[in-house]
Amino acid sequence: MVDFFQNFNPVTQAFIATLFTWGMTALGATLVFATKTINQRLLDSMLGFAGGVMIAASYWSLLGPAIEMSENNAIGAWFPAAFGFLLGGIFLWGIDKLLPHLHPNTSIDKAEGFYRKERKRSTLLVLAITLHNIPEGLAVGIAFGALANGGTEASLAGALTLAIGIGIQNFPEGVAVSMPLRGEGMSRRKSFLYGQFSGMVEPIAAVIGALAVSFIEPLLPYALSFAAGAMIFVVAEEVIPSSQEKGNKDLASMSLMVGFVLMMILDVALG
Repeated sequence: MVDFFQNFNPVTQAFIATLFTWGMTALGATLVFATKTINQRLLDSMLGFAGGVMIAASYWSLLGPAIEMSENNAIGAWFPAAFGFLLGGIFLWGIDKLLPHLHPNTSIDKAEGFYRKERKRSTLLVLAITLHNIPEGLAVGIAFGALANGGTEASLAGALTLAIGIGIQNFPEGVAVSMPLRGEGMSRRKSFLYGQFSGMVEPIAAVIGALAVSFIEPLLPYALSFAAGAMIFVVAEEVIPSSQEKGNKDLASMSLMVGFVLMMILDVALG
């Protein structure tokens, strides 16, 4: 797989990699063709697993390399990582307040963002998962874009590992959108289309991220940590609460730990 990706420039690599992550979202959405509902314990464990993958990826694939790249920073190696991380969280917090969206398993009156009363439930659910996928796409794009600067910390294998991890955790996100829509009576075809549509933003965000760091090398450690902060905000604000609100806290917590360990193993073994 590494040999295949070496035939392309970093921007194209990021685009191809996020086509895989989008495909995993679509794969999760295909479950609507098999059943109208999904076991809540299974869904909560999948969401917890996704949170663990995102947390692990935020450090091993993003924050760790950002700190290594900042060893000669005048303020300190910690500064770009700390600054970018907080900025990423603030950025997602702002989008969360502005973009109309609805968390899975919540009623329409709890929708967030502007103009929520004028939106359909299906649209709000898709926008919620789309909000997740923005930092994920940026993270993959930035990891591949770093390759254009020849940084040894940002190896092709490490970028691919990040894309694989994001793809794995995208599967339950596709389920989390399509299944509630199917349960409310929407057709299987429409439920699938809405579910997979939420992953479409990842290739777009990846190309933007890859282009930005490919041409502006000093931004790289800030960009890596920015993506990490945005991902952690999503995990803390939505993924973990959504996985535990139906009472399956222990299961979701253990699944999070399994996801974390799997991503750690992938990154250490392959990156």
